[in-house]
Parts: sequence; C-alpha cells; structure tokens
Amino acid sequence: MKKRSIANALKYSQSEDSAPKVVAKGKGFTAEKIKELAEKNGIPVYKDEKLSTQLYNLSIGEEIPPELYNVVAEVLAFIARLDNN
Repeated sequence: MKKRSIANALKYSQSEDSAPKVVAKGKGFTAEKIKELAEKNGIPVYKDEKLSTQLYNLSIGEEIPPELYNVVAEVLAFIARLDNN
C-alpha cells in the first residue's frame, strides 16, 4: 500500500507571533495541492517526513510546541539561506 503524502504550511512573523503556527495541512490530494501552491508562489518546500507527521497532528492556527522549536528553526534557517541566494 502506497503511503499518502503529508504537507503542512507554517507562518511566522517575528513581530506578530511568539512561535511559527500551522496555517494549512493535508494528506494525499490536499497535500499535493499545498505543495503545488507553494511551488507556484515561489515558497520553498522542506521535506521531512517525521516533522510533517508531527505538524499534521497540530490544529490549524496552533503554534508549534516548544519541543519542535529546534527542528523548525532549522527549517527557517534553510529557507533564509534560499532567500539570500
């Protein structure tokens, strides 16, 4: 059986948020649409199956829990490096 893909979208504004929050999530078709929209809008996609699963268990609008701060900080650093190229 093929594993269904999972995708999550995070938003973080240093001036507005105390931590990144989940703004979209989905499996299968919805996950593919999230990735498609990201690509269409020039938003980098970071692939990490374990992190995706952990984020998928959060609710839309929920801030990431402290135990995910380090790994999400790595994702944000990855995106910042892409933005600076």
